[in-house]
Amino acid sequence: MQLTLKVWRQDSPTDAGHFETYQATDVKDEMSFLEMLDAVNENLIEAGREPIVFDSDCREGICGTCGLMINGQAHGPQKGTTTCQLHMRKFHDGETVTIEPWRAAAFPVVKDLMVDRSAFDAIVQAGGFITADTGAARDANEILIPKPAADAAMDAAGCIGCGACVAACPNGAGQLFTSAKLAHLNLLPQGQSERYKRTEDMVETMELFFGSCTNYGECQEACPKEIPIDFIAMMNRDFLKSKLANRKLSGQKH
Repeated sequence: MQLTLKVWRQDSPTDAGHFETYQATDVKDEMSFLEMLDAVNENLIEAGREPIVFDSDCREGICGTCGLMINGQAHGPQKGTTTCQLHMRKFHDGETVTIEPWRAAAFPVVKDLMVDRSAFDAIVQAGGFITADTGAARDANEILIPKPAADAAMDAAGCIGCGACVAACPNGAGQLFTSAKLAHLNLLPQGQSERYKRTEDMVETMELFFGSCTNYGECQEACPKEIPIDFIAMMNRDFLKSKLANRKLSGQKH
């Protein structure tokens, strides 16, 4: 298989950037999309040219670093799939494939296809944890958790922080990521003591970087882990409760 690649090249965050065209030859169906880019980079290096910069790490759909816009779709044409798990059998011989970085104000381009996702780190640092004494692990069945809550928390914890939800959203909103990180703690008994403070802190940090959610639903369609927007409704409800709780506490102090 042979493909024509239109790849976004950008030397630095301040560079205007532009598309360059490359030929990907001898592409095998069983190659992943990143393996195809590896082969293109090997040819560029052999020719004395600068390789294409892109993020990758585990290449098992876990780490969330490999985000690319492929033909205008986050992670490419296959639903529920990360870029590293997308195989070249989804493309056709002679096809032109356009590859871009995430297009979101909160994710500035570092170089070529690599973006800075430290805005997500700031949200997690604001409250994506529980405060608990350290020590030996407790017995698995010591804390009783209803199965629906455990299942929902596990679904939320599936978020890998890739940023596809933000890149796909017309508003560049970060609600799906933030709500998933909140839900997997707020649904469990261990997360209850700090539930509303955590929600307030993480949502207010999110609002410093990202746009507002207007329920387009593109985020859940682009999410490689298919996390539903139900968690956004849960986050909004807890945020409202946090504001009411804090208002009552403020009144008590006076």
